Amino acid sequence: MKDSLDRLFADVVAVRDADRNVSRTSRLFQAGVQKMAKKLAEEAVEVGLEAVQMQSDKVILESADLLYHLCVLWAACDVTPEAVLAEITRRERAFGIAEKLPKAGKLSAVRSDAERFR
Repeated sequence: MKDSLDRLFADVVAVRDADRNVSRTSRLFQAGVQKMAKKLAEEAVEVGLEAVQMQSDKVILESADLLYHLCVLWAACDVTPEAVLAEITRRERAFGIAEKLPKAGKLSAVRSDAERFR
């Protein structure tokens, strides 16, 4: 999956850098980060709605759209897939791979626990 995501991201960046007005991706860059964030949120909701209906085939399609819009937003914010994967690796070491970063109030206690076990 990482290779496919890297290729998708590279293609999105190429469109951003080409400054053309011919593709959907270039129009998103011209519309700005607010539009990109709105599209990302819409796709996330669509994934969730299809999941609630147990429509696996549609979850796959909507997830691909979600990843596309995430790559567009990353490119606009100068974030790379490598930076995101580095954060996932950091969290895996501190909290375990299947754990989400704790909320701010709980974070200091969890950091203390994580540092004890390094």
